Amino acid sequence: MAEDLFRRVFRVINRYFMVPAFRLGLGPLICNPVAGYIMVLKTVGRKSGKGRYTPVNYAILDGAVYCGAGFGVKAHWYRNLAANPVVEVILPGSAFAGRAEPVTEPDEALRALRAVLKNSGFAAFAFEGINPFTISDEALRSKLETMRLIRIRPTGIGSGPADPGGWLWVVMMGVQLAGLVALILGVRKRKV
Repeated sequence: MAEDLFRRVFRVINRYFMVPAFRLGLGPLICNPVAGYIMVLKTVGRKSGKGRYTPVNYAILDGAVYCGAGFGVKAHWYRNLAANPVVEVILPGSAFAGRAEPVTEPDEALRALRAVLKNSGFAAFAFEGINPFTISDEALRSKLETMRLIRIRPTGIGSGPADPGGWLWVVMMGVQLAGLVALILGVRKRKV
């Protein structure tokens, strides 16, 4: 029951705050060691065929990006990946196209999961109930029984927030309009 509540709350936060913020180019302002390092994963809906965006914690290791499906195979984005492994990734500072694949090698999975959890900020402590810095390898391996770990290998360039189709222009337009309004108000005050 608590898991369903967390999923619903995260779905709302992700849809109406995290995804728009990343598409606006504000990812670098959100990500930090406390809040966690987050990327937005764009998958293709297995039923709709439409692009679906999902924020997830991540780690970069050995030229690949790793992320975990904390809710396991229940996660919609994980099921989308199983149907179509071609993805786009929006990192806080860049974007790329890639191919996602489950991590099956136990030692790689353990190392990557620890890195992802360390990068998740308060989430590992609050929602997983673990300290990724001190948890034993055995206890961490038990998390891999319900969680799914994904490796994304870059295959090309993705479109970032400042590229065509991105939303950074909205922020820049707002800044420009605010500057123009401030300039106009400043000129009017001098005339009075």
